[in-house]
Amino acid sequence: MQKQGSVDFLATGLRAPSLQAFVEHRSVLVKTAARITGCHSRAEDIVQDAYFRLESAPLVSLSFKAQVSYMFRTVRNLAIDHYRKQILERKYSGSEAEGLEVETHESASPEATHIHQETLDMLDGALGELPRRTRYAFEMYRLHGVPQKEIAKELGVSPTLVNFMVRDALLHCRKRVENERLSLEKAS
Repeated sequence: MQKQGSVDFLATGLRAPSLQAFVEHRSVLVKTAARITGCHSRAEDIVQDAYFRLESAPLVSLSFKAQVSYMFRTVRNLAIDHYRKQILERKYSGSEAEGLEVETHESASPEATHIHQETLDMLDGALGELPRRTRYAFEMYRLHGVPQKEIAKELGVSPTLVNFMVRDALLHCRKRVENERLSLEKAS
């Protein structure tokens, strides 16, 4: 008698030969996705997504080798898509700790205190240039820690739009501070 969770039981219970091949090659598929994404748990999610895509695909009579190749290509493509999305998100969003790294010490020099105050003034000016709704979303999320879903409900927009507003505000602030610092360096 086989256990309900064993691979053999699952493999024999599947409807399509390609899904049986999927179960048999699952561990290799996870390793393939993990090499691309760099994370085993994300690789598991990608393989699960590939499984559901293959399960909903129309049944096609392909050779076993072609079915296995198709599975690996699907997992590889999904892993690459996930990796690219991850890189894009990192590019346009800062870490949560980034905003908290401003240090103020009682023993800080007057020059350092002045530089920090100038930076805060630049940020205040940059935030003042933003549309009211974008500024509100940014301040509520980054300064007050309100989840984006709650901000979206309050503003009557989607959480995705709130995410884009926060990202755009952050990019605007970074660009404004960099430009003002460059102009100050050129002036001195």
